[in-house]
Amino acid sequence: MQLNHRIYGSGQPIVIFHGLFGMLDNWQTLGKMLAEAGYMAVLADLRDHGRSPRTEAFDYHLLADDIYHFLDENWIYQSVIIGHSMGGKAAIQFVAEHENMVSKLIVIDIAPKKYPPGHHEVIDALLSVNLDTLTDRHQAQSVLEEKLTEPGVVQFLLKNLTRTKDGQYTWKMNLPLLVRSYQNILDEVTSGHVIDTPALFIRGENSDYVQDADLHIIGEMFSDYRLETIKGAGHWVHADKPNELFEKIIHFIRQ
Repeated sequence: MQLNHRIYGSGQPIVIFHGLFGMLDNWQTLGKMLAEAGYMAVLADLRDHGRSPRTEAFDYHLLADDIYHFLDENWIYQSVIIGHSMGGKAAIQFVAEHENMVSKLIVIDIAPKKYPPGHHEVIDALLSVNLDTLTDRHQAQSVLEEKLTEPGVVQFLLKNLTRTKDGQYTWKMNLPLLVRSYQNILDEVTSGHVIDTPALFIRGENSDYVQDADLHIIGEMFSDYRLETIKGAGHWVHADKPNELFEKIIHFIRQ
C-alpha cells in the first residue's frame, strides 16, 4: 500500500492522518506550522482517500497495517502520530499494535468507542451527484447545497471532486467502498493491553464527538493521557482554531 503523502520541513517526524472523506490537503496549514517550528511534518492520504490507492476492504486493522508499512518504507521508526476523527481511530489502532514506533499520540475529536450513524445526510448528498452527467463544479455544488445546510461542509466535500484525463468528473475518495464499509468506520477500536504511550486527546468545545462520559473508555485504554478542549471549535478543530490547535500540539510534544 503506497500511501500518497507530502512532507514539510525536517527534524523529528510528526505524521498526520485525516478523517472520513478528508485528505492530506486539509492538514497543510498545520503541517507548514510544524515545519516552521523545526519538525518534519508527514501528511498522508489513507487508503481509499485522496490520491492513495483504492481497495476492496476498509477497517481499522487494515488502516493500522497500512500505516505500519508506510512508516517502514519511509524509514520512520519512532514518531509522533496525529489523527483526526476516523484518522484518530486509525492512529489508536496503530499504537495498540505497534506501540514501540510511537513516541507520543495526539487524537483530535474522536474517542475509541463505537459511534451511532451520523453521516447519512452527507452520504445521501454525495450519492445525489450524478458524475456521469456532471458538466462543471458549480452543478455539483448546487446538488450538495440542496441537501446540506453548512457551506463549510459543502466546500470540504467539493475538495474531493476532480476530473480524469478524458474530462470525466470523479471523486478522489472511493465512495462506494466507504459507504459499504460505513459500519466498520463507526466501530470501536480496541487494544489487548493498556497503552503506556503518552496521549493527548483534543476536542472541540462545540463538538459532541468526545463527551465526558467517554473519558472512562479512554482511561481504560491509556495509562497516560490528558484531555484538552479548544473553545469555539467544532469537529473540524484544525479549520476552526488552527493556531490554538498548534499551540496545544507543540506544548504536548515539547514536554
